[in-house]
Amino acid sequence: MKNKVLWITSGLLVVIGVLTIFLSASGEEEKQAPSVKRGGKDGANRSLPVTVATARTGDIDVVINALGTVTARNTVTVKPRVDGQLIRVAFSEGQIVKVGDLLAEIDPRSFQAQLDQANGQLMRDESLLAIARLDQVRYRGLLAKDSIAKQQVDAQEALVKQYEGDVKTDRALVDNAKLQLAFTKVTAPIAGRLGLRLVDTGNMVRATDTGGLVVITQTQPITVIFSIPSDHLTDVMSKINDNQQLTVEAWDRDNKKRLATGVLQSVDNQIDVTTGTVKLKAEFTNSDNTLFPNLFVNVHLRIETQQGVTLIPTSASQHGTEGTYFYVVNEDKTVSMRPVILGQVSGNIVAVEKGLVPGEKVVIDGADKLNQGAKVEIISPGERGGEKKDPPKGDSRQNRRKSPTESKDGA
Repeated sequence: MKNKVLWITSGLLVVIGVLTIFLSASGEEEKQAPSVKRGGKDGANRSLPVTVATARTGDIDVVINALGTVTARNTVTVKPRVDGQLIRVAFSEGQIVKVGDLLAEIDPRSFQAQLDQANGQLMRDESLLAIARLDQVRYRGLLAKDSIAKQQVDAQEALVKQYEGDVKTDRALVDNAKLQLAFTKVTAPIAGRLGLRLVDTGNMVRATDTGGLVVITQTQPITVIFSIPSDHLTDVMSKINDNQQLTVEAWDRDNKKRLATGVLQSVDNQIDVTTGTVKLKAEFTNSDNTLFPNLFVNVHLRIETQQGVTLIPTSASQHGTEGTYFYVVNEDKTVSMRPVILGQVSGNIVAVEKGLVPGEKVVIDGADKLNQGAKVEIISPGERGGEKKDPPKGDSRQNRRKSPTESKDGA
């Protein structure tokens, strides 16, 4: 019994010793562990890294943005004006042509025969007219000598007029035959780009065909039709009434690349009541053929340029329950929430109408962790996300790995 009590007492002493050692070690770790301070909106004094931009004075364009469609200034479906067999196609698909360039040719032989026939009839009637005029002169001489009846002279004068009418008709037939013969050569009525060929050589073509031979679109100059809200119509019309030429820019679908620059040409005469918009048309020289018919583009209509305004990147603006505000960096490296009134936006730049003066610095990156009075550390763009690391040292004997030979020789 005495041995059993001794064993129990020894076990308790061992347990108490282990617990004492464990608690002592935990206390030492708590003393040695540094306290972690959290900054920003958690209320700590640690400086937060931010990127800033300085407000500056500059000019900004007042621009109306819209979606537009590129439209050819003129589109013509070239059709034959006479019936016949197509014996030649003189153009290439996609070719740029000028007015009067030969596009195709129709068999001209039947039309040449009609012209020859009309010329023969004209020569015959001209001969009859010449004889009738000689007889008219002769009869008038005889009438003066009272050697012929006046009725015969009058009949001869009527015959001359009849032949003159026949000759005039024949000449018109000759002109018509020449015109029909000229129509066998199909030429370009406008300058522009040709589309795909619609008829092949050897086919019979007729003036009543609906398809035509080819389609020509005039692309230089070219137009863009777009719609703007009717609220902006007053500003646009005031500039037009003052004879000011408004600049229009066409940008690609992603609104990243400017395709062409043109001028506003005309405004529609009524507002679309279903959409509350009005259509406008702009003209572009399109010398490099960047704009193509039926291409969708982003349109920037420049109304005016505001000069001497305060400019700042759009990324600086923050939005809260009280409106738009900036985080302005003070001289003591703290930030203040500053309510502002923004104006015109152009790309990634915005004009500040009220609440900021040129020269003040505002936070453009890192504002999500800030609050009123927070301390900040200004860093360059691209430094966020980690501290700068020293570049690796050169190939020194301490850093480079020894080769097997060096390890063996002790070098």
